[in-house]
Amino acid sequence: MTPLPPASRARRTALPLALCAGLTVALTACGSEDPDAGTNGVGKLSAAQIETKARAAADAAVSVRLSGTLVSKGGTYKLNMRLKHDGGTGSVTSKDNTFELLRVGKALYLKADAGFWSGAGGKGEEEPSKTDAEAAGKLDDKYVKVPEGDPAYNQFRGFTDMDVLLEGLLGMQGGLSKGDRTQVGGVRTIKVMAGEGAGGTLDVSLEGKPYPLQFARAGGAGVLTLGDWDRDFALAAPEKDETVDYGRQLPKTSD
Repeated sequence: MTPLPPASRARRTALPLALCAGLTVALTACGSEDPDAGTNGVGKLSAAQIETKARAAADAAVSVRLSGTLVSKGGTYKLNMRLKHDGGTGSVTSKDNTFELLRVGKALYLKADAGFWSGAGGKGEEEPSKTDAEAAGKLDDKYVKVPEGDPAYNQFRGFTDMDVLLEGLLGMQGGLSKGDRTQVGGVRTIKVMAGEGAGGTLDVSLEGKPYPLQFARAGGAGVLTLGDWDRDFALAAPEKDETVDYGRQLPKTSD
């Protein structure tokens, strides 16, 4: 094979160097993208600063969709809730039941099937009596207004309270450090880890406002996804023919 003359080799080498130089406007170095290009810049901050920015963005938001798994002493729950400061709506699934919640201001409504109200399917529970089954049938797929004085009110209300949920579910435990850059729902994020991940891992958006987009809770207590930040939605009380008002106390439920 005839070796290339020195001048030809020089021209072949100069071409990629010229291309590399022409890309420096978009790239920090040839073949290496700037990880913060086109982002909101929070990736350059310390872990503590990123977490503070995410908290501030969440606190200032008017609404959010929260979904995922929550593990607590009372069991495991799957949440799919749309929340804002004056109420919320969505569903909660426990081991034995799925029920819907709707809160408009202080008025809280619970909607479930007859099995929820009769206790059918509960652990170690006897089959409901005919009378109980008939009563539960009347509540099937109806919005039952939860009295404020009923012990269940605060328990169920907590699932619809945006401020309470965000404050209670997004707690980090331990020293903070920055993790990998990744994506949640197609949005670029950066991870903030507490206790090297054992105390929770928060994915913070690198696009637009630095909202928290996903949180893996400490101790394997669930993974929550947060989206639709600041997307308003309508909240209205159900129609009267869809509602049952039990007055001061709910009928006995399976939970």
